[in-house]
Amino acid sequence: MAHASAGSIVRPYRWLAQYYDEFYASVRTPIDLARERLLGAILKRCESGCDLACGTGDTALKMARQGILMYAVDLSERMCRIARAKAIRSGLPIRILHADMRRFTLPHAVDVITCEFDALNHVPKRSDLHLVTKAAARALKPGGYFFFDVNNALGFERYWCGTHFFEKPSAAVVMRLGHDLRRKRAWSDMEWFIREGRHWIRHHEHVEEVCWTLEEIHRALQASGFTEVREWDAAPFFKADSLIGPGCRTVYLARKMQE
Repeated sequence: MAHASAGSIVRPYRWLAQYYDEFYASVRTPIDLARERLLGAILKRCESGCDLACGTGDTALKMARQGILMYAVDLSERMCRIARAKAIRSGLPIRILHADMRRFTLPHAVDVITCEFDALNHVPKRSDLHLVTKAAARALKPGGYFFFDVNNALGFERYWCGTHFFEKPSAAVVMRLGHDLRRKRAWSDMEWFIREGRHWIRHHEHVEEVCWTLEEIHRALQASGFTEVREWDAAPFFKADSLIGPGCRTVYLARKMQE
């Protein structure tokens, strides 16, 4: 995963990559549940797959444990290093690739691609959405599946606001969240305090998201050769999070045209 800056440049996570598992392990459960319920039967028939914007590699590891030959792609070198270390410790045959989701390629086409935890919202330009869907289509076999989730405008309004503080023994972070619904963007200014010996060192990180409408997503998928597109409201998978209500987040499953 990576954060966006102005224009088409995407700056990979740095401190968020290093401490992602420490601070965000609890958010995995709802998306794991969505994947299990909506994609589980399909995964049983898949021989190969790719987790796009793989982060620290947990989804790729889960799928590899099901016997799927996995690739994992991320723009952040730190995320890739963490994911690669996990793969080595697990002994599972996962190949980690350092690449941009808008331009990634795989050694061979796969049966399924996942892109989870609102990673698709991090593409910096509205015009770049079709680059991701085209890259995903190129990497899939005919009839292959693309599974992803996104934050919607209502989600930006409800939970991309206010100031939040998280603390662990080795690090603390203050997150100042904001959104502009007119521009369909949200952002987080993160002040990190990293413990180094007896001292705490401060670092800044800026993260942005772009909001896609359902119509934009359908157009990009259909233009890229996905002929079947389904969507589900994600709220039932986030029952423990009162902020994520109906309409805040959507899970998509698209199927590439079969030859």
